[in-house]
Amino acid sequence: MGLREIAVGGLYLSPLLVYALLGFGATLLIRAGLYRLLGANRLWYEAWFDTALFVIFTAVIAYLSSATGNV
Repeated sequence: MGLREIAVGGLYLSPLLVYALLGFGATLLIRAGLYRLLGANRLWYEAWFDTALFVIFTAVIAYLSSATGNV
């Protein structure tokens, strides 16, 4: 299948940009939920944790998008 450009109002965007934005949104939601559930002191190395969540969610969204053929 491969990555295909996404046309938004005559502007072509890389699909990885869209995947990264979706991954960032998912990271914010999960991070806020974990912060409320566990508290601020339970998560060590918060910056590494946030970065890992972002990378994982972006990779999962890209994989699912390429597996289904939809964006």
